Amino acid sequence: MMVRPGIGPQPRDERVTLKHGAGGRAMRMLIEETLAAGFLDGSTDEIGLAALDDGAALLIGDRWLVVTTDSHVIHPIFFPGGDIGRLAIAGTVNDLAVMGATEVLGLTSAMVIEEGFLHSDLERIQHSMQEACREAGAKIVTGDTKVMGRGELDGIIINTTGVALADAVVSDAGLSSGDRILLTGPIGDHGIALMAARRGLGLEGDLRSDVAPLNGLIRRALDTAKGAITAMKDPTRGGLASALTEMAEKSQVGIVIEDAAVPVTPVVRSAAEILGLDPFHIANEGVAVIGVRPDAADAVLAAVRAHSLGQSCAIIGTCTDEHPKRLILDTGIGRRLVTEPEGEPLPRIC
Repeated sequence: MMVRPGIGPQPRDERVTLKHGAGGRAMRMLIEETLAAGFLDGSTDEIGLAALDDGAALLIGDRWLVVTTDSHVIHPIFFPGGDIGRLAIAGTVNDLAVMGATEVLGLTSAMVIEEGFLHSDLERIQHSMQEACREAGAKIVTGDTKVMGRGELDGIIINTTGVALADAVVSDAGLSSGDRILLTGPIGDHGIALMAARRGLGLEGDLRSDVAPLNGLIRRALDTAKGAITAMKDPTRGGLASALTEMAEKSQVGIVIEDAAVPVTPVVRSAAEILGLDPFHIANEGVAVIGVRPDAADAVLAAVRAHSLGQSCAIIGTCTDEHPKRLILDTGIGRRLVTEPEGEPLPRIC
């Protein structure tokens, strides 16, 4: 049984369900209580499993080797704006980038393929991975392939691991009171595009996933204000609410978000209202949350907006000593506590 601030004891489920892989509170409990149990060791200055960050950072001489790994399962495999191949590359590159490692040394690609999977679809995925690698300035250096029997999995699973070097590591736990919170783009595009494609919803507007490698954008932010970036995270499963809640808890600060400052496209806002969803809980695959010292916030904002993927970047909030470990939303007429979701409203989304 686990206790989270303001949540109370949470009984453990006897069986794993889809919510345990959806990026919210249930998944974090599964990792902390079961999957990472016995491996957590907070005694080192390096960033390892105990940090539960987007990857690990190992000191090699006077530089850091950053390592991350991710398995990608998504339905449908092809969706507006991308496919599982583009997702696999961008997701791994972004996990490295938000730890300050924007120059990728190499990626691995391990595929588990269902018997009967179309060769033409596999070629389409491979071409998509090539294009995403070109965008990120990365390359796949090794891999593995397995084939499972028909019906033993749904199409294809891709696991990617990435390694990169960094002069300085940025964790998701470095926020301090007064730091400003930047969001590099609109939220909810990926999750709503997936839901519309999966359910066959006839929504008006150009609804596309935002999936993209962000290492170039993040490199620009880091270079603009050396040492001023205090924390970063990409709000994938569990959405912005989960990412900011985790950052607040680890950093032991409160985060106050200005609702009107959070970029959300009209089509996503309308779709979320129709479906009864909160954009703060919906997955993203092409935006990052950046904590930055207040004296450098405007410079970083301008630098990110000058990048093609950051034109909608906004300063959305401030860290505070009040309400430690809490995420507070200022609606303009009042304030309310924002909690992370128990699980992603749409499973198998990344």
